[in-house]
Amino acid sequence: MILASTSPYRRQLLERLGLPFATRRPDVDESARPGEDAATLTGRLAQAKAEAVAQRQPDSIVVGSDQLATCAGRILGKPGSEGRAIEQLRSLSGTRVIFHTAVHVMHSGSPREQPAQGQWRAGPAETHMDTTIVHFRSLSDEEIRRYVAREHPLDCAGGFKAEGLGISLFERIESQDPTGLIGLPLIWLAGALRRQGFILP
Repeated sequence: MILASTSPYRRQLLERLGLPFATRRPDVDESARPGEDAATLTGRLAQAKAEAVAQRQPDSIVVGSDQLATCAGRILGKPGSEGRAIEQLRSLSGTRVIFHTAVHVMHSGSPREQPAQGQWRAGPAETHMDTTIVHFRSLSDEEIRRYVAREHPLDCAGGFKAEGLGISLFERIESQDPTGLIGLPLIWLAGALRRQGFILP
C-alpha cells in the first residue's frame, strides 16, 4: 500500500491501522480551476494525487487525500508566518470552519482475476468526501497570541493544529469521523481497504 502524501499527520493516522505502507510525494498542480468550489477541488486533487503516484507504483493499492478548510465560503490557506496566523485566528474567532477532506483509493494495476494465496483481490476505485464543521470559541487576542507562540501552526490551513493544542480553541465540532479533521478519515478508509481485500482488524 502506498500513501500518496508526505504529510506527517496523515502518515501517523494511517499507522493506526497497523498495515505496512510506504509514502510517496504526488507532485500534482493543486491550483483551482475557474468556478471550482472547495469540495469539488478537494475530490479532484485526492484522485489526481493517487493517480500520479499509481503511475510510478505498479500493482499497489494507492491512497490519495486532500483537505481544504473554508470560512464563509472563503478557502483558508496556510499562514506561513506568525503574524498571518494571528490574523487568521482573529477572523475565525466565534465563527465556524468547514473542513472538506477527500480520500481516493485505487489499485495501480489491473484487478487480478485469481490472486495468489495471501494476496488481495483489488476492488474498484472509490472516492469519499468527509465534512467536519468546527465551531470556534470567542477568542481573546491574548489567547490567540499565546497559542501561536506555543504551537507555531504555520503549515496548517487556518493557522491551527486540531491534532494538538488547537483543540482548545474550539467550542464544538460536528463530524462523523474525528480523524477526518486531521486529514484522513480512518473509519471510511478502513472499510475501503477491507473492500480491497485487506484484513482489518
